[in-house]
Amino acid sequence: MDKDSLQKQLADYGYRVGFGAKKHFATYDIISKVPSGISLIGLFVGVGQLAYPNYNYSTAVSTLLIIASIIGLIMSSYNAEKEIYNQIGQELTQLFNELQALYFKVKNSSDMTFTTEVQQMNDILTVYYQKSRSQQIFGADWLAHYKFFWQMEKGWIEEQRPFKFWRDMIPLSFVFFLVIVIPIVFLSWYFTFVRGA
Repeated sequence: MDKDSLQKQLADYGYRVGFGAKKHFATYDIISKVPSGISLIGLFVGVGQLAYPNYNYSTAVSTLLIIASIIGLIMSSYNAEKEIYNQIGQELTQLFNELQALYFKVKNSSDMTFTTEVQQMNDILTVYYQKSRSQQIFGADWLAHYKFFWQMEKGWIEEQRPFKFWRDMIPLSFVFFLVIVIPIVFLSWYFTFVRGA
């Protein structure tokens, strides 16, 4: 494999492995922080409802709190595995760093063939596929986009694979959720509980 092709492939694999690491960290963060956040908000709102018992929308607020509590309860079922996601994220970050070191080794090399480097790259990718988990919690992909594109040092990847804002940095599923799912939920809520009541 020639130098340019290997650099492009290393950058592509670096993107996959780096994003995979951030996805595992995102699942860990969501499992760790969201249920306690829901509990804290529920507590504050509950105290507010005690202070203002005749508030017009207290039934709607209570319904939303029950829904949020159910979501928190479902997330709690991941609690036993949350440390596994953190550990996998750390291991994948090490693989990402190995790919980065390999990329710069190839970039600064004057060799014409890279048999050893190609084998190292393939070995790293094999370990990546063995370690990573396909099952992630809802929202992990969105948080992983933020963690990868806005927090991670990825300049070496962008040398070979420039990222486009709307195509790469904004998850399509997030846009779909904002534009289609949320309006459908709000309209359903309105026509079922407000208008139908």
